[in-house]
Amino acid sequence: MPRLADHDQRRAQIARAFQRLLAAEGFAAASFARVAAEAGVSVGLIQHYFAGKDVLLRFAYDDATGRLGERVRVRVRNGEAAGLPAAEVLLDSLVELLPLDAERDVEYRVRQGLQAQALHDPGLAEVARRAGGDLLGYVAAVIRGGVARGEVDPGADAALAARAVLAAVQGLADQLVLSGADAFPARDVLRGVVDSVFTGRPGARD
Repeated sequence: MPRLADHDQRRAQIARAFQRLLAAEGFAAASFARVAAEAGVSVGLIQHYFAGKDVLLRFAYDDATGRLGERVRVRVRNGEAAGLPAAEVLLDSLVELLPLDAERDVEYRVRQGLQAQALHDPGLAEVARRAGGDLLGYVAAVIRGGVARGEVDPGADAALAARAVLAAVQGLADQLVLSGADAFPARDVLRGVVDSVFTGRPGARD
């Protein structure tokens, strides 16, 4: 009988083939037959694990955001261990949301694919809201920590500031996909956005 790890690996193999197709050609083109060919498995095996494309999309989205979340956690641990200001840790974390390399480009397109389908699917909309809420909560918590340490204006509304920062990140990501990762210094643009919130941190702009 296959081990549990084998099932997990199969699901991940299928999900990442789906992610690649979704990123390259869009949701409509990512049929089970195309995914099977991309993953090197049978359509029947995909149907064994996933009842439909919406189920596969949810799993693929969770897989992509899980990898993203792990990279963010590593950046946070490393930044805190190095004693970096909260603004620097936040900046490093948010850069992971930008499609600056092949892996992050696929993750961006998977997120966009899910959000597009979520407009017509309440189940997918709930998945998107949960992931968005988790990210919003993380950014707001960092900003509240900045308030406590004097790095952020004490009158700042952390939730509103977090929404503004994430809106800027989304806009930057869209521009990078349309213009190319080398079109402009995205990290510098994002630094300006973070600096506008963390006005009390060393080196921030007036």
